[in-house]
Amino acid sequence: MARPTTKADLMEASKNNYEELKGFIASMTEQELSTPFDFSKDEKKKEAHWQRDQNLRDILIHLYEWHRLTLDWVASNQKGEAKPFLPKPYTWKTYGQMNVFFWKKHQNTALEEAKEMLEQSHREIMQLAERFSNEELFSKGVFDWVGNSTLGSYFVSNTSSHYAWALKKLKAHRKNCKNMG
Repeated sequence: MARPTTKADLMEASKNNYEELKGFIASMTEQELSTPFDFSKDEKKKEAHWQRDQNLRDILIHLYEWHRLTLDWVASNQKGEAKPFLPKPYTWKTYGQMNVFFWKKHQNTALEEAKEMLEQSHREIMQLAERFSNEELFSKGVFDWVGNSTLGSYFVSNTSSHYAWALKKLKAHRKNCKNMG
């Protein structure tokens, strides 16, 4: 599906991609769950996240933390507290360091806890998106705190697109596990 540009598409893509991700996770074997991720042999997988995330928990926590960023950013700005999307000291040039911070923060988080955290934050972000109109989500200039983008683009990036990213990574891990066996 193309990147959502309407509220209806956002809600549908987010729901569908989340359900697909959950279904894939439910189908993961004990071997897939217990084998650390290793994408080092694939030259196409150069982005930092291919090295950072070591297991399913790491991916779920990553999704959860980006949900929290979105939820907190919207809540603060709607209350009139001007707050940038990325917390200080991070910028769009250094957000990779923030992702590592999230990764380190959750190394003692259990997989089941990570699943529950993501389930809760997914519910919250979907409820929040539901409260906005199509125009509020996908028209530029509606909220000055969003900048030159649309509010909806943040929701897309942190729901449907992020779920697709996670699924792609888990499928690559499954392929690696099959090639080991």
